[in-house]
Amino acid sequence: MKAQRLLMTASALVLAAFVGTVQAETAADAKLSAEPIADIVRAPGDLPGPLGARGPEHVVVNLDTVEVTGKLADGATYRYWTYNEKVPGPLIRVRVGDTVEVNLSNDEDSWFPHNIDLHAVTGPGGGGEATMTMPGDSSSFTFKALKPGLYVYHCATPMVADHIAAGMYGMILVEPEGGLPPVDREFYVMQGEIYTEQAFGTQGEHATDYDKLLNETPEYYVFNGSAYGLKDKTLQAEVGETIRIYFGVGGPNKTSSFHVIGEIFDNVYSLGSLNSEVVNDVQTVTVAPGGATAVDIELDVPGNYILVDHALSRVERGLAGILQVKGAEQPAIFGAIEAPVKTADAR
Repeated sequence: MKAQRLLMTASALVLAAFVGTVQAETAADAKLSAEPIADIVRAPGDLPGPLGARGPEHVVVNLDTVEVTGKLADGATYRYWTYNEKVPGPLIRVRVGDTVEVNLSNDEDSWFPHNIDLHAVTGPGGGGEATMTMPGDSSSFTFKALKPGLYVYHCATPMVADHIAAGMYGMILVEPEGGLPPVDREFYVMQGEIYTEQAFGTQGEHATDYDKLLNETPEYYVFNGSAYGLKDKTLQAEVGETIRIYFGVGGPNKTSSFHVIGEIFDNVYSLGSLNSEVVNDVQTVTVAPGGATAVDIELDVPGNYILVDHALSRVERGLAGILQVKGAEQPAIFGAIEAPVKTADAR
């Protein structure tokens, strides 16, 4: 019965988020608000703009690994390990041929060493060996961006899965020569799992459960770090616009079946490849942990569109976001039919 009540509570939260009517915090949230609780959810529109047709350059990337207590769910907190105090870490945007200098600093108040392994790197450990950094220290390395694509990065300090689950992941976009086809808006979304001793829906501080982590049985599934984290920080666009979603899976363990309810992906950059031919008119895309994709959507009809993993039980554990599309109704494409009015029999 307890599990059933938790599922019902989660369903109610999702439904309220979908229609945009969540207005009041719980009593536990009010109590937590008096404590230094960090906003760890990266807004989906928080990413650098396109690079265009510029030539190769020397690009400097500065990252700080910071451990902070953040909001996991309504009334619940968790100690996140982050890049630059957000989950995911910043989207790094470079061009093929760039020389990239990565400077990593580990906050002096961290409990653990941290580093970074970028899947876009050709070199030992993806940079992990060069950036193993103790609390209070810093490290640096450079690499040449040899191949265009959308790549994941993450902490690779043992236990690697622990560091990733705690929020240490992000993406690096290596644009091809000349850049990508333009769209009106771009968004940055990543999926992950969090393994806690406390059951889903429990209020208060949550701690990592290592048996659940090793057995791959998470309590929470998250977009951008928090349960239903994209119900307040929504993706926002307008009818007639084209959008691109850069989507990745930090994991550390679960594959995503990424889907937007009520939309069709016009273009899919499969497996994060930017040199391959795009795939058109796709309903759901499979993204492995440590993998990525980019999808383009032309927006035809206003309304709220729900981002999900089509392993839909995960919605009940925090995995849902909202794309809000504003604009004029388009009844030629989509419209409700009113039921005919019934009249009394005249006989």
